[in-house]
Amino acid sequence: MSAMLIDSHVNLHHQSYAEDREAVIARARDAGVSRMITICDKIENFPQVLAIAEAHADIYASVGAHPHYAKDHLELTAETLIELGRHPKIVGIGETGLDQHYGFSPFEDQMQVFRAHAAAARALDKTLIIHTREADEAMGDLLEEEAKKGDPLRILMHCYTSGADLARRAIKLGAFISFSGIMTFKNANDVRAIALETPLDRIIVETDCPYLTPVPHRGQRCEPHHVADVQAALLKLRGLGEEEGSALLAENFFRIFPGVARP
Repeated sequence: MSAMLIDSHVNLHHQSYAEDREAVIARARDAGVSRMITICDKIENFPQVLAIAEAHADIYASVGAHPHYAKDHLELTAETLIELGRHPKIVGIGETGLDQHYGFSPFEDQMQVFRAHAAAARALDKTLIIHTREADEAMGDLLEEEAKKGDPLRILMHCYTSGADLARRAIKLGAFISFSGIMTFKNANDVRAIALETPLDRIIVETDCPYLTPVPHRGQRCEPHHVADVQAALLKLRGLGEEEGSALLAENFFRIFPGVARP
């Protein structure tokens, strides 16, 4: 049996795929990628994101607003996210989170919008997809605050580049950690250290394409089929064989995204 590949975070509505999206999807399938989740970054883009998922049996989607655009989503309520998120092809709420690196939206706005996403994820029992950058302490506090609100949240820390302390705090709350092509970058020893420490039953992989093209394809546009390189790097790091490792990562993926049908 060939190794199963799953890309848990793609941005297929991105303009860089406008000319050849179907070819990109076909290349992923040819490489053995059996499932993809295409991610919503702004509510105005949601119809396009959903249309991609509806058109392909092996592609699922999320609904949400990236923290960069929080200032444009201050009217976004949990109720709106719940309404949009009820669609059976929607398996995640987000990506949402906190990002102090660019400061495109005020931090208070990011926190407000995050809370709406968390409430929707809890109400729908769908996965909360989290982007966090240079906000470790605030994110840990926010997750712990949300964890006290009742039913547990299903949390995914996507494209993890934050510190070990936040990773431990999130894992304690049941979170899964996703690693991207950054893991293959020469200077990413800190990310590899966390990938080594994270319990094996809490790890999944992604590309975050069209960004973060893994080695050895740097300089090219990232595509979902590059998840093969991300997975290979992770399995090598953890000393796992291809068949055993890919089965483990696939099992983890279907646990954190139970709304995705298994192949």
